[in-house]
Amino acid sequence: MASPRSEVTRLLHAWSEGDTDARERLIPLVFDELRRIARRQLEKERPNHTLEPTALVNELYLRLVDQRNVRWESRRDFFAVSAALIRRVLVDYARRRNAAKRGAGGGPKISLDEAIGLPVTDDPTLLALDDALKDLEAIDPRGSRIVELHVFTGLGHDEIAEVLGISRSTVIRDWSHAKLWLRRELSRT
Repeated sequence: MASPRSEVTRLLHAWSEGDTDARERLIPLVFDELRRIARRQLEKERPNHTLEPTALVNELYLRLVDQRNVRWESRRDFFAVSAALIRRVLVDYARRRNAAKRGAGGGPKISLDEAIGLPVTDDPTLLALDDALKDLEAIDPRGSRIVELHVFTGLGHDEIAEVLGISRSTVIRDWSHAKLWLRRELSRT
């Protein structure tokens, strides 16, 4: 019998080849892990956040289903894409919430500790972090991914190293550089 990890990889490969049945068999295998990621992320949000972990995973699933021409190589690719999609779900939710409350105006100044020191406690913080991460991605894609994986999925250095296929020391170095860059950028807002 195949290990759960190898079964996930096998199903991801089949999904890449267009097997939608493989996608449907995959979701129950990764649901609990995705729900843990969602719960960790939502614990960092404001206390009265209206999204529940299961709702976040359901929204993630809908976005995963919409992915076209994705070539899943491994579990780590799947969870890296999931981290990016969780970020998008939360940011889109925050943008809609802010638009409904205040219109499309800018948010208040925030500190790096509020933005990436966790917790991400309110919508303006999340939106400012998202904007800064987009800028960081343009100059340091790997640093941006490391921040995204840490902040939006709660992964530690070892897990990020595994997901990105790099060493732990590279993750630590890039995380430090990304935090410094983000601190400077977020202090300008």
